[in-house]
Amino acid sequence: MEAIPLFRKSGSVGVIDFARHRFAIARQSVNWWLQNRGPDVPSRTERTRHMSDSLLKTPLHAWHVEQGGRMVEFGGWSMPVQYSSIIAEHQATRNAVGIFDVSHMGRFWFEGAEVDKVVDGLLTRRVAGLESGKIRYSLMCRDDGCILDDVLFYNLDGFRPGRPFMMVVNASNRQKIFDWITKQTSGKGIKVEDRTLDTAMIAVQGPLACRAVASLADADPAELSYYTGRSGTVCGKPAVISRTGYTGEDGCELILDKEFAAEVANGILAKVKGDGGMPAGLGARDTLRLEAAMPLYGHELTEATNAAQTGLKFAINLKNREFVGSATIRTAMTDTRLPVRVGLKLEGRRAARENCELFSGGDKIGVVTSGTFSPTLNQSISMAYVAPKFATSGTAVEVDIRGTRVAAEIVDLPFYSRK
Repeated sequence: MEAIPLFRKSGSVGVIDFARHRFAIARQSVNWWLQNRGPDVPSRTERTRHMSDSLLKTPLHAWHVEQGGRMVEFGGWSMPVQYSSIIAEHQATRNAVGIFDVSHMGRFWFEGAEVDKVVDGLLTRRVAGLESGKIRYSLMCRDDGCILDDVLFYNLDGFRPGRPFMMVVNASNRQKIFDWITKQTSGKGIKVEDRTLDTAMIAVQGPLACRAVASLADADPAELSYYTGRSGTVCGKPAVISRTGYTGEDGCELILDKEFAAEVANGILAKVKGDGGMPAGLGARDTLRLEAAMPLYGHELTEATNAAQTGLKFAINLKNREFVGSATIRTAMTDTRLPVRVGLKLEGRRAARENCELFSGGDKIGVVTSGTFSPTLNQSISMAYVAPKFATSGTAVEVDIRGTRVAAEIVDLPFYSRK
């Protein structure tokens, strides 16, 4: 197979610089999701007009505005980057509850015979025979083993009778994945329905999240095992309740018809405010997932990244099965030339942004994919891809941050694990 380039270009996303100067923090927070977008960044007035005219809106858009959300473009959607401050929302999620609107994520329902067996041939993780109530995180790859998306595949009967199988995909990849699945399953007796615009998805995350939802639901999410779910009701409304999330904290995610979204969000917020819970935006979601070393599509996962490089071995089941990309992933698993995903801890408080280059002596050895100053760890952290011989924990490296070399150390992932 063709070698994956060690140094690659990718998309852009802002990084939170948790600096001492509050003015700098505030300024970065406002523009956080709009950095590195070229020289013609529109004014706030222009952004607002553009968003109102052309961007998709989740069923909670008005709710975000009422809560003081600062709306930005993300994946073709108008989404809140923050409400109060990214740091406050991050800490609320670690210590109490953060309420995240993730309705921009794509949601597909499947119909037909043997859906699980057909979809099994498209995913790196085995889902054939998936038991009712189970959810699987998986990668979806091309024939060359490079990543089209990372997804969740569900078998949850009850919410849509007769259609137990569903999938959640990344917002920016929704149309790409829908078209690809449709093409790959053509003639196999399967119908795929995109229900994204008809439904809402709310992530309730944090150590008090399950308790809050249990007080409004007909089931306690804490009684579910991780990566399982069930149909039920929240605030008396039909919903999928799953023990899932992407923050590194306990919690659950709710999928429900769009007309019930604001009522449910308000009900949860009323329950958690007294405990320090609050709405949380894209900014906090990014810092939280980075501390937990959860890869983000467009950064750690791209169409230039082979699944074998990611370190997500639990999500790649190669034994006794074939799927799209499996042959090249098998080869890549033994290819010692391919860069691998690692963690970095940097000296000082400067955050290494995406595409910052890594050096050992005078040699370029890798590139940063995501970085932030961790509010939980009070430490500058990053994820990066490096040449395998430099991937050992404790290896000293340097990161070029705007022309200045900053000392860093390769560390094991994740940076943060909840107790």
